[in-house]
Amino acid sequence: MLRHPAHILSQGFGSGLSPIMPGTVGTLFAWLSFTVLTQRWPSIFNTFTWCGIIVIGYFIGVWACEITGKHMGIADHGSMVWDEIIAFWLVLLFVTPASFKIQLCAFILFRFFDMVKPPPIGYFDAQFKGGFGVMLDDIVAAFFTLLFFSLWYRW
Repeated sequence: MLRHPAHILSQGFGSGLSPIMPGTVGTLFAWLSFTVLTQRWPSIFNTFTWCGIIVIGYFIGVWACEITGKHMGIADHGSMVWDEIIAFWLVLLFVTPASFKIQLCAFILFRFFDMVKPPPIGYFDAQFKGGFGVMLDDIVAAFFTLLFFSLWYRW
């Protein structure tokens, strides 16, 4: 992880190095970091700032995941969790403020969409490779999570 700055980022500051379910651990890291930063420094980590972090983080993530994938010899290595982090920050940005129960539902739904990859998420995962592909399928999983919540709130 420490051999290149891109690895530190793409591997979620070490959260992706978990031997068990690194994607889930990376998503938990996203949840914890979003919650701590937003609660500790609400004047800094507001909606506007989070939007900027997510957009910039997405594009930096494309680069970092591309570099890490090439160095590891696997385009979408399981230890790369920056895609989960950015995507779940996006989910939390739209879902919060919410109770722990609602946030947990968002976590479970996001992980479901990310792991199962129902259509069209699986299509994007298969069609797009490299850093862009790594980041894109998780953004689509975040979109489906948010779509579910939108429909749930509607009814």
